[in-house]
Amino acid sequence: MLVVLMLAGLVYWLVFTGGRQRAVAGLGEPVQTQTTGGTRKKVDGFTVDITYKYEYEIEALVVHTKHYDGSSLADELAPVDLALAWGTVAEHNEEIDFNWEQRGRWYYWSVNDASDLAPVGGTAGVNRQSANNHILPAFSRVKETVLDIKTGDRIKLKGYLVNINALKSNGESFTWVSSTTREDTGDGACEVFYVTQAEIIDRA
Repeated sequence: MLVVLMLAGLVYWLVFTGGRQRAVAGLGEPVQTQTTGGTRKKVDGFTVDITYKYEYEIEALVVHTKHYDGSSLADELAPVDLALAWGTVAEHNEEIDFNWEQRGRWYYWSVNDASDLAPVGGTAGVNRQSANNHILPAFSRVKETVLDIKTGDRIKLKGYLVNINALKSNGESFTWVSSTTREDTGDGACEVFYVTQAEIIDRA
């Protein structure tokens, strides 16, 4: 009976937390290259202009995921946010008891003791080596992959950091502006990431 209960608890934890926290070493900085261009889509009555700012490629550890199933344009464009880590933050993600969380299109983290952050360069190191990403899948096959991503996955994503300008015939509008640096925090610090290629390299 004890074994059954333990197995049931494990299944519950894996299903409802979407994976498990782990550490991965050797993940370098994201790579971005300035570019031009863009694309246009029709979504829920909006004409959505997607302007490419930078080509963007990242191999990272997924430290948290958040799915959005509402009826807003943001939810239609970006059905999932991925909180990603790399560098020393990914390397020490088990040693340091990070409390990762996502809500309201933001990500949050906390630790019990600030001294725990010494191996990653303190608070600045965490902010510089982790980010919340609004994931806009470019194609249906990419959408299938990103919706399958779980906490603890090592992933590789390619595409563009973009700005979004959407307009309806009734004048209703929507704007989303991507961060283009890993140094910022707070409002506007999330990457708006138009993903053209997505790969789950390995899973915890």
